[in-house]
Amino acid sequence: MTKAIFFDWFNTLARFEPPREELYHQVFQQFGIELEPKVIMRGILAADRYFFEENAKMPVEERSAEEQAKVYLHYPKAVLAEAGIKADEELPMKVLKVAREKAKELTFVLFDDVLSTLKALKERGFILGLLTNATKDMLAIHRKLGLEPYLEFVVTSKEVGADKPKPPIFLAALDRAGVKASEAVHVGDQYQLDVLGAMGVGINPILIDRYNIFPEVSDCPRIQSLTELDRYLSG
Repeated sequence: MTKAIFFDWFNTLARFEPPREELYHQVFQQFGIELEPKVIMRGILAADRYFFEENAKMPVEERSAEEQAKVYLHYPKAVLAEAGIKADEELPMKVLKVAREKAKELTFVLFDDVLSTLKALKERGFILGLLTNATKDMLAIHRKLGLEPYLEFVVTSKEVGADKPKPPIFLAALDRAGVKASEAVHVGDQYQLDVLGAMGVGINPILIDRYNIFPEVSDCPRIQSLTELDRYLSG
């Protein structure tokens, strides 16, 4: 029986506004390159995986400016790779420079299905929690976006000293919720971090694939909207 539901943050509950795929689309256009949004998104998600792997080794924000740039360069490089475009070595750095300047204007917004879904789940008695590798002040952000009435707790990797997919962050969420692993569901958008991490401690994973990028995933439920979540909650 499902008693608790844990949610990842980025690309699960929230996204950037304007969306990153739009930002990179505009930047690449400036350099005469026209790309499809889905291609850009695949590249961004591939770079996200690399970023989180690197961040688990050592927080990127604590590295030198040069080392940070090497990590963030994977975003334009991954997009170009997904598009099958071979560009000169200087292009990714030029794209990154413009993208980082535009990124200063980015803000977090919730996906349209979030508040209504959380409200319905809360009314049904589920324990809801946020479980994230994000390094920002998540308590302040989730309050600002109106999530506080629905979430029982927020667990961050910084708080427990370990990023997903390592067990401590998942175990901390179970402890905060006061439930067994078999009684919990974790919803996230990253297969390696969210799905395998949850599986590793016995939590039931659900992959939210909002952009329909990972149709090959078959070892756990895959949804494109939180409105589909109900069918996978055991009664």
